[in-house]
Amino acid sequence: MKIGIIGTRGIPNNYGGFEQLAEYLSLGLVEKGHDVVVYNSHNHKYTQSTWRGVNIVHCFDPERNIGTVGQFIYDLNCILDSRKRGFDAIINLGYTSSAIWMGLFARKAKVITNMDGMEWKRSKYSAKVQAFLKFSEKRAVKHSYKLVADSLAIKDYLEKEYRADVTFIAYGSDLFSEGDAHALLPYKITPFGYSLLIARMEPENNIEMILDGLCASETKQPFLVTGNIKNKFGRYLAHKFEKEERIVFTGPVYQPSIINNLRFYSNLYFHGHSVGGTNPSLLEAMGCKALVAAHNNVFNKSVLGPDAYYFSSAGDVKLILDGAGRSGKEASLYIERNFRKIAEEYTWKKIIDSYEELVKL
Repeated sequence: MKIGIIGTRGIPNNYGGFEQLAEYLSLGLVEKGHDVVVYNSHNHKYTQSTWRGVNIVHCFDPERNIGTVGQFIYDLNCILDSRKRGFDAIINLGYTSSAIWMGLFARKAKVITNMDGMEWKRSKYSAKVQAFLKFSEKRAVKHSYKLVADSLAIKDYLEKEYRADVTFIAYGSDLFSEGDAHALLPYKITPFGYSLLIARMEPENNIEMILDGLCASETKQPFLVTGNIKNKFGRYLAHKFEKEERIVFTGPVYQPSIINNLRFYSNLYFHGHSVGGTNPSLLEAMGCKALVAAHNNVFNKSVLGPDAYYFSSAGDVKLILDGAGRSGKEASLYIERNFRKIAEEYTWKKIIDSYEELVKL
């Protein structure tokens, strides 16, 4: 089949979760004999027309020059280009800036939309933007041949809200079980002698709550915050906590050999995401045998179950930092059971097979 993958900044991944999915999915589908095209922003550093057997189409993306509205123009450009490619199916990753154009997809192509999370609930958006995103969600449901949710909680929500037929396909992750402590040297930290948080600097990721809890705790261990702090909220956090010597803002880290070792050797891995479906960084932490402390919400609980420490306040974070660690039997069970979940339920092979099955329907 001829399959297009649309809705990301492009591959190879140097940005985030959907780009990672596009990378693994496109490679997997090519290996199965399909003709696959991935749409890349013209700003992407990879400029070739093919990548490991995947065809790359570069579309004009003005986001750097004009901000968020540029995402809508980029998605429009991708959709207009897709009309002339003769796709049998298009895998549309997300709907935030593409839904208003979804009526323009070629009628022949079966559009399969991964619905991501409940974007309209994000606190960074104004009431008007939230209303627009709710409208976009409704359009994505209307104009898609099939809907995919990577979280059972999202699947349940979409089915109840729209009476839609939704397929659950989890996100994938690799296994990482043998660390190399040399990767820690640039950060001046020791194995299991620090805690870690990896996230985009956004309010709904509860980073401020976690760091408030750290400041109230008695722990002497460093706390690494990995992510880009150059946005408004990131700068606010960096300023608020600039005098807390235990906090280290590392900036974004994309090299798997480094980020996986940071996860693997952390004493506690904090996951504060509270909006959306299954978050890739959580699965990757589980696959690196990290001991997880997660925000107490239905999305995180649907993945972790009982195998994590949960927090709902800075006070909870303080108690975890002062009382939890990797040395106890309970912690060992959490780590091993989460690792097994990745090995059995969240393999990339399983995810790729599921998308292929959906495309063929």
